[in-house]
Amino acid sequence: MDEGLRALWATTGIANFGFADLAMIVVGAGLLYLAIRKRFEPLLLVPIGFGAILSNIPVAGIGGPDGLLGYVSAVGIDTGIFPLLIFLGVGALTDFGALIANPKTILLGAAAQVGIFLTLIGALLLNAVPGFDFSLADAAAIGIIGGADGPTAIFLASRLAPELLGAIAVAAYSYMALVPIIQPPIMRALTTEGERRIAMRQLRPVSRLERILFPLAVLAVTAAFLPTATPLIGMLTFGNLLRECGVVERLNRAAQNELMNVVTILLGLAVGSKLSADQFLNLETLGILVLGAAAFSIGTASGVLMGKLMCWATRGRINPLIGAAGVSAVPMAARVVNRVGLESDDSNHLLMHAMGPNVAGVIGSAVVAGVLLALVGG
Repeated sequence: MDEGLRALWATTGIANFGFADLAMIVVGAGLLYLAIRKRFEPLLLVPIGFGAILSNIPVAGIGGPDGLLGYVSAVGIDTGIFPLLIFLGVGALTDFGALIANPKTILLGAAAQVGIFLTLIGALLLNAVPGFDFSLADAAAIGIIGGADGPTAIFLASRLAPELLGAIAVAAYSYMALVPIIQPPIMRALTTEGERRIAMRQLRPVSRLERILFPLAVLAVTAAFLPTATPLIGMLTFGNLLRECGVVERLNRAAQNELMNVVTILLGLAVGSKLSADQFLNLETLGILVLGAAAFSIGTASGVLMGKLMCWATRGRINPLIGAAGVSAVPMAARVVNRVGLESDDSNHLLMHAMGPNVAGVIGSAVVAGVLLALVGG
């Protein structure tokens, strides 16, 4: 009888919980708090946080290779399918019209990617600190956090640094969620009150033909010059074509709603399964979180500084604030730009102008991921 009780006790969670397991459950609960209480990226932080809790329950094995979340991760993340399907949904949800109407804002999206390369270098330099040993592939996967594009970060990490995927994914989505907190101080510090009050001209109307041809042109250029970026760019442009062609509204709605929602749930749970204590609680994870914050901050600053340069070159026709939207957190970064602009002038609406560099940032981060895959992954 005593042996039976001892055997039963050995199978309980209480008997098997360790400090590390409890610590990661607290991390998962913290993500749920940010999502529910603070409304920071709830569509992703809720499943990621819950997945983290599930994967750290001892004995259950739900997050292991033979558990439900392990299977989901193997099918959707290890293969890269989930990030690609997310890009399909983003393309269907996003209006490219602002970028088409003002194509020079692509420079702002390009400038915001500077943080990726500087952070790549920073990750390699961090190897001088005892306890860190990032390879070039690891550094490339960490640097992409600066693009503030969760799906791209997961896609690249799954190919270059799968062992760091959990930390990279959590950092990428956490900083995306913190856009309204991180970006405004940087934007205010780098611009004057007069610059923030600059009113931009209304964008020209964009024809339906332009909207249809644009995703096809982007895909053609990508296929010709950077095929390694085609998986991400291809799904993004396909989703946008569904939106703009006007003849497959049912498919467009499915890409925007049913498909996007299902994949978001599964992706979040799969990322949460990577937050098991044995994978996450180490010095390298702390380094990734610090480097990710630096990458995102540098990307924001680079976009704003390019905006100031364009403001000077156009004699005050471009508000430098829209450069902050060059990171890929679409449309959140554009909304933050609009909010900061309204603080200086309550009649100065910058949302549509900021969508140009915001869309350019999505394309830019995918292009940079393709470059890194070609140079490092090959």
